[in-house]
Amino acid sequence: MTATTSAATAPRPALERLREAEHLVLDLPIMGRISIPPPEQLAYLAGIGTLVALELLEWPVAVALTAGHLLAEAHHHRLLQGIGEALEEA
Repeated sequence: MTATTSAATAPRPALERLREAEHLVLDLPIMGRISIPPPEQLAYLAGIGTLVALELLEWPVAVALTAGHLLAEAHHHRLLQGIGEALEEA
């Protein structure tokens, strides 16, 4: 960091910018900060919900599918985080 660059104006690490780009965060008056997942994940969850509402899919199967999807997403994000941290250190 140079003498003319303060901590507030310093460039943020790439990993931090990627994390912010993945989620939309809303500040609601009563509920506080709400994180909204990316559109692809919302579409998946809405599709599962629609299939359950139409009784084309049983709710235990929907819960299992949703849990598997969320676990796969979490693993994917941890992998990307590790890659980003390695690139920042290089």
